Amino acid sequence: MSKRFKPYGLWSSPLSASMLGQKKRFNDVQATADGQTLVWSESRSGHTVLVMRRGDEAPRDLFADLSVRPGVGYGGGDFALGDDFVVFIANQRLYRQPLVSGLPVPITPSYGGAAAPAISADGEWVAYIHTYEDQDVLAVVHSSGQHWPLKAAQGADFYMQPTWHPHEPLLAWVEWDFPNMPWDGTRLKIGRWHEGRLHEVRQLAGDDDTPIFQPAFSPDGRWLAYIAQDGEWDTLYLYDLKSGEKRPLVRGGALMTPAWVQGLRTFAWRDRHTLAFLENDRGFARLQEADLRSGEIRSLNAAPYTWLAQPAAAGAETLFFIASSSRIPDRIVRWDGETWRVEARSETESLPATALPEVQPIQWQAADGTTVHGLYYPPTSSQWQGKGLPPAILSIHGGPTSQRTAAYNPSAAYFTTRGYAWLEVNYRGSTGYGRSYMRALYGRWGEIDTQDAADAAQALADQQLADPQRLVIYGGSAGGYTVYNALIQFPGRFRAGVASYGVSDLFSLGLDTHKFERHYDAKLVGELPEAAEKFRAWSPIFHVEAIRDALAVFQGGKDRVVVPEQSERIVAALRANRVPHLYHVYPEEGHGWRRRETLEDFYPRVERFLLRYVLFA
Repeated sequence: MSKRFKPYGLWSSPLSASMLGQKKRFNDVQATADGQTLVWSESRSGHTVLVMRRGDEAPRDLFADLSVRPGVGYGGGDFALGDDFVVFIANQRLYRQPLVSGLPVPITPSYGGAAAPAISADGEWVAYIHTYEDQDVLAVVHSSGQHWPLKAAQGADFYMQPTWHPHEPLLAWVEWDFPNMPWDGTRLKIGRWHEGRLHEVRQLAGDDDTPIFQPAFSPDGRWLAYIAQDGEWDTLYLYDLKSGEKRPLVRGGALMTPAWVQGLRTFAWRDRHTLAFLENDRGFARLQEADLRSGEIRSLNAAPYTWLAQPAAAGAETLFFIASSSRIPDRIVRWDGETWRVEARSETESLPATALPEVQPIQWQAADGTTVHGLYYPPTSSQWQGKGLPPAILSIHGGPTSQRTAAYNPSAAYFTTRGYAWLEVNYRGSTGYGRSYMRALYGRWGEIDTQDAADAAQALADQQLADPQRLVIYGGSAGGYTVYNALIQFPGRFRAGVASYGVSDLFSLGLDTHKFERHYDAKLVGELPEAAEKFRAWSPIFHVEAIRDALAVFQGGKDRVVVPEQSERIVAALRANRVPHLYHVYPEEGHGWRRRETLEDFYPRVERFLLRYVLFA
């Protein structure tokens, strides 16, 4: 059937906001060694449950009345799977849930916050991260809950990724101190758990300038694998626990991901001789396998998926992932070495793949000659076509130490199916393109990210990918900060902006934000009081009178990271200066949208705003 003409931005789309509101979010997947039991963490409108599949049985929720919610930093590290029980976090405590039948039983008191449980090989102990009154520790509790939790390690500002040896009472973990973030520099430590204490604690790798990621023991207990960023790129190392030898297995790729949350993984032991690992290639996942005996690295076929996360092995034959592409919503999948099997879907997948956009990597040059990266989604419809160049939305990711990848992007899908082009701007400061690229933002947040966003707008015009008169800049959190600064520093470059829970005052941010990011702005901007001039120059609130382009501002009423006052001060200035604007608060949301009703309201509200101020301005 031939396509019919309709102006860009006005296409009728098969993808509704209601469909996005119903979408589930997969957080993690784990499997028992025999592959017979699979458990994943699944969020539905802000309520998170654990779902289990045993053998060929239908999947079922493990419990109904609790919501999984880790309480350390931004969360993550939802649960740990044992042979016949699972441990998870809800209501600020650890629960033990039998896999066969029975109700969840709390095994820790309800105070502080917990995350990243790890069950010892004999099932007797659970190590986890605990935080209380601004103090983080590595804790251990008996899996029965009969004894009070014990502090295994303390003194560092942060801990993450505890893991037990498969045969001995050895516990490894990662820790770090202020002012570092976990991608700046951390320490890998190991100790022997005996009589309620850690003994023989020693540091194996890492320092203040070398981040360590995901320690994991080999199935036979000989090796401790981990990733270190000890150069421009990452290295996957093997540490021989008997000889103390450190052996590089894989070099020269983007192998780790920034640890914004607990429990992240990018590799999995398949057996004692083989590791499967993920490499990030310009935002696309490459699935590979390393043979310890020969040193051979083999590429494995990940198609049709372009992004994979949270690899989990079940013996030598089977791997599980959270998988997606720009045309395939998130799935829990099983890979047997030749074929993919879908275990769970996050959406109905009622739309044909051709109705969704196919992502394309693009590049452009910064003024200093640095290549800047992005992911472009063209307007896509099986029914409609437009004339000329489309309007475009330039999306600025949060973080800012983060990256948009070729995973399924529901926001891009929503707008491209309506006739907008969509560009994810992986500005300098983003991860996945080498350490120098990530660190280029340090001391210059508010300058380089803003310049790269403005240059991205010019690149779309130069590459004939979008109408330069109908460009929108869009982002949340750190992305919202860049939205504000772009409208201030480059008036008229964008027809409108959309900022959700955006940072507006750098001075207030350091005072109001939570522990995890307390010194982050010192890395990104500078130390106070010496950097006070930069804090003022790059804080949008002090220059908001320069905004003349239409701006939509959204805020979560319970946001503890970027508090509502940051948005309210921007909106008050817009109102005083009579700048066209929209302000909407979602009272029950925090730092990001999770509730179904929020998503069902947010997307149409943004669409109406763009209709008024971009398409028909």
